[in-house]
Amino acid sequence: MLIAQRSREIALMRAVGASRRQVVRSVLVEAALLGLMASATGFALGLGIAAAMRPLLNATGAGLPDGPLVISPVTLACSLAVGVLVTVLAAWLPSRKAAKIAPVAVLSSVDQAPPARALVVRNVLGTLLTGAGALVMLYVSTLKTSKESNLMIAMLGGTLTLGGMIVLAPLLSRPLITLAGRATTRLFGISGKLAKENALRNPRRTAATASALMIGLTLITGLTVGGYSAQRAMDKAATEGLAADYKVSNSSFTGLDAGMADKVARVPGVAAAVPLTSAGFDTKGGFALITGTDPKAFGRTAELDIRAGSLRDIGPGKIAVSDEFAAKAGLEVGDTIDAEMNAGKAEKKKLTVVGVYAKTHAAEEALGTLADVLPYSGTKKLDKVLVKAAPGKATGLERKIRAALGDSPLLKVQSREQLLKTDGGSIAMALNMMYGLLGMAVVIAVLGVVNTLAMSVFERTREIGMLRAIGLDRSGIKQMVRLESVVISLFGAVLGIGTGTFLAWAGGGLMTSSMETYETVLPWGRLGIFLALALVIGVLAAIWPARRAARLNMLRSIQSS
Repeated sequence: MLIAQRSREIALMRAVGASRRQVVRSVLVEAALLGLMASATGFALGLGIAAAMRPLLNATGAGLPDGPLVISPVTLACSLAVGVLVTVLAAWLPSRKAAKIAPVAVLSSVDQAPPARALVVRNVLGTLLTGAGALVMLYVSTLKTSKESNLMIAMLGGTLTLGGMIVLAPLLSRPLITLAGRATTRLFGISGKLAKENALRNPRRTAATASALMIGLTLITGLTVGGYSAQRAMDKAATEGLAADYKVSNSSFTGLDAGMADKVARVPGVAAAVPLTSAGFDTKGGFALITGTDPKAFGRTAELDIRAGSLRDIGPGKIAVSDEFAAKAGLEVGDTIDAEMNAGKAEKKKLTVVGVYAKTHAAEEALGTLADVLPYSGTKKLDKVLVKAAPGKATGLERKIRAALGDSPLLKVQSREQLLKTDGGSIAMALNMMYGLLGMAVVIAVLGVVNTLAMSVFERTREIGMLRAIGLDRSGIKQMVRLESVVISLFGAVLGIGTGTFLAWAGGGLMTSSMETYETVLPWGRLGIFLALALVIGVLAAIWPARRAARLNMLRSIQSS
């Protein structure tokens, strides 16, 4: 923008003897000084954020220790160096463009549009990058483990895909903006048509402007789709196979006394109180977890799909196993396994398989009696107590359970709704923190749209004057600039949301190793909000350029040269 506005000045410098190398150096030095000032300001603001984060995180239970901020000289040097380097690199192409300005041509026609350059090489490169990135991400979608090597492959695929979309943006701008232009033309008449033509006039600049918004919305959309899908998976895991109305546990993870279930069972309104604990054991099928409970009452608080045998046969030395563990260990009903129980020192225990059930999160790989499992659990106590309320008695039962257990502040009595909220709360908090950080990308995108529109108004000064002369009033000029801004913003939003959704879907398979119930779910409501946000960004970014365009003097604009 600065180079275009100072083209006459640069041409004059060339005319009085400045070489191309001197012009390039002057632009790069200016960029370096600007980067240095911006980096210093950003470093100071970063220190303020760091100071404010401690009380904010401690308010959420992070428990960060007190102490002064540690500011390393290396951190300061790296911050300034990165800021200056990025700014100088960003100014390199504009500096070369400034050096190529022809003095006589610019002095005679400063407002003449530069000749359009072919996009063949750029389109081919963008197609190759996007295609390579899409192929890598499709390969990633077949992976089911989040190993470090797989994560690196996913990062490579995401980078190639996003980079390719940035390079291809000028090619994609024509059909998408033309489609949007049909709507603006029909709704707003000549102002809408002019806005479409202005956005298509310089595809490179339009694409560069939209790319800033596209990058931000790609990251935000990818995180949103991934986080929403993970939250849905956690909700499903928390309640899958669970028929209980309440779960009683210890907030300090020290376990519950073995007699706690009997106390809960005597509370009026409780139909069943089932104790649960867990322990680990090793077999030829590998490491597994076994849940100890009251087999006769367990079926009232959990829903198990029995594939073979019966849960009623579970007793001392007799267990049921999940179908996945049975297939992995080669077990069938009637088989006996030598389990090496893990409780400080290994102890052999013979266990007979009397049932096979479909794997569920309500039980671990194996299910046995409380007496068989409790001695080998980590705390030698219960992990939790599942509570089933009598018909019509669930309301207010939480308060009665707490009173029966002495109103201990360490006890947690959670309903199904509270379990879902607790499990998904960590993801929601992480997403909100990332939204705050990525919000800066949106701010940068707004500034990019403002710059592009200001440049467009500057270059079309005479044209705007002619439009005013033939009858387009000030409100029409404002509407034209606003619609151009909205069209560019929506173009970037469509590319960003589409790219982010694809990357989240392709990378979602890596979550299945740690979250078996994970599947990609699109949060349509939030995606709609992102589109609306792009619309708002377009309107806000156009406020100053539109006012500037509308205030241009008609006669002076026509006479400008």
